[in-house]
Amino acid sequence: MSLKDSFRNIFKGGKETVAMAADEYFSVLLESDVNYETAEYIRDQFMKSFSGVKFAETDQYISSMKKIMSGILEKAVPSMDILKTTDHPCIILMVGINGTGKTTTVAKLARYISSHGKTVVIAASDTFRAGAIDQIRVHGENLGIRIISQQMGSDPSAVAFDAIEHAKARNVDYVIIDTAGRMHNNKNLSEEMKKIRRVSKPNLVILTVDALAANDAVEQAGTFLKSIGFDAIIVNKMDTDARGGAIFSIAHQFSKPILFLGTGQGLEDLHPFDPEEIISGIFP
Repeated sequence: MSLKDSFRNIFKGGKETVAMAADEYFSVLLESDVNYETAEYIRDQFMKSFSGVKFAETDQYISSMKKIMSGILEKAVPSMDILKTTDHPCIILMVGINGTGKTTTVAKLARYISSHGKTVVIAASDTFRAGAIDQIRVHGENLGIRIISQQMGSDPSAVAFDAIEHAKARNVDYVIIDTAGRMHNNKNLSEEMKKIRRVSKPNLVILTVDALAANDAVEQAGTFLKSIGFDAIIVNKMDTDARGGAIFSIAHQFSKPILFLGTGQGLEDLHPFDPEEIISGIFP
């Protein structure tokens, strides 16, 4: 059940105390894929908003929850505009485990940037996965964007270096580097990502996470933050996240800007993060 439907059901039983309402909200949040730490934070903030009050009206409860949850998402609003960078070329390193839609997101991001009049080149630095190079080449052909690649098994850092040199020589505005996405706790992958980062010296490292992964998405992000580091997040599969709670955990746990939400398989299905749109879907 979605957060929206679950919240609606909370008060069907009649008037409740602040403590009872807080406990019910807490349970709903956990059932909706909000991780424990974030749910506990929301409950604590809810109780503080009614300090010294035993009973309140349902509308007041809802208003308090809306304010608290809006505040969590507002903290993740980017302060930067990816289209207004002063770096030239602007080098973007994409990281994330397999299954989070990273390679498709690379193509989506390239489309978004090029649709605003900027030039882009993509480095096919996922040289480990059999179909990754072919996948990004097809996207590049469809978008009319140059893909810099080598054969499977090549040094990913060398591919990234070639793409950056290509961009410098041809005055290309952006370099987007696709990378391998084996499991986030794979030591070899972690070392490879560190090497690519050293070689490419990215201006922005973006982590892709899967909203459907829920608490696993938070764990994955935490591991990447410790081992490689990242500057911003793109949350994918928001269109199929029926419960809708993972975005709050991601926003609360990492204090990193959420740049975009992936909302489908089409290359146009990448939208700037908008907290108001998410909140209005839960509290219409």
